[in-house]
Amino acid sequence: MTVKSRRVLLGGALVAPLAFPEIVSGVARGQAWPARPIRCIVPLPPGGGTDTIARRAMQRLSETLGVPVVVENRAGAGGTLGSDVVAKAEPDGYTIGIATASSHSAAPVFRKDLPYDPVKSFTAITMLGTTPYILIGGPASGASDLAGFIAAAKTKPGKMSCASVGVSTLGYLLTKQFELLAGIEMVDVPYKGSALAYPELMNGTVAVMLDNPSGSAGLVREGRLTGFAVTRPSPVLPNVPTFDSVGVKGFDAVFWYGVVAPAGLPSEIADRIQKALAESFLTGQGRESLRAMDVEPVISTPTVFAAAMANQTLELQALADRLGIKPTE
Repeated sequence: MTVKSRRVLLGGALVAPLAFPEIVSGVARGQAWPARPIRCIVPLPPGGGTDTIARRAMQRLSETLGVPVVVENRAGAGGTLGSDVVAKAEPDGYTIGIATASSHSAAPVFRKDLPYDPVKSFTAITMLGTTPYILIGGPASGASDLAGFIAAAKTKPGKMSCASVGVSTLGYLLTKQFELLAGIEMVDVPYKGSALAYPELMNGTVAVMLDNPSGSAGLVREGRLTGFAVTRPSPVLPNVPTFDSVGVKGFDAVFWYGVVAPAGLPSEIADRIQKALAESFLTGQGRESLRAMDVEPVISTPTVFAAAMANQTLELQALADRLGIKPTE
């Protein structure tokens, strides 16, 4: 009998199809998991791409597990504040979090006082998917294509404004890489979330932003923002060229989203969450729901996901060293 049919027969009651004999962080011996709602910490504000993907994933996880999964936004410090909440929670399966390339792989590059280890403080559950970066701009950019923007920026060294979601994020690091490759210098204007930057891009307060299309593709398609270039071909923005194709060679980074829990989560629970998400997003409708946001599904095992995070941290540290970016206290 399927989980769905059990829910129907039970009239919407909570479903607890798997029990563990051991005691797990206060969960009584033999008590089924999940027996109550699960919270998912999203370390960024509502309305951006990360929040949208998290809510879609948690809705599907809730449907599969048969209990509510409540999304809680805990924004701040480039995603590290919310991630720290996850790291310090009980590893009982009732607190999970959304991890990103910024909050985990890039965080050690920027902060000496990072309150968690991006790998050791967490149980890696699964990567959800990857998305390219896109350089978007509004009227203050003074251009309609990437070549025009670069030319305009070169006439105003250190004055062209570029929005970011903080100097301790991967987007900021990659923006500096783009500046180096393009031979330009911009001034950073930080926002608490990408959704807060979009109106100011449209009204000309800031010129450009290196974003991911999951949050801004609709604005580009509607003509409210200009998509100058993407780091890899985008199925939702097929008319936006890649950086490589318009002369900015080697700028091809992608952003990833994943699900983590506090260190010490029992492998049985981690595997169950991973399998539930795999069932949701590696089939037709679920896969297309992510691709509609320009996220390519990449459901990985906990072991593979943990290794990917660790490897990317080393790569980003090398990039930061090359750019002369040092971690702050």
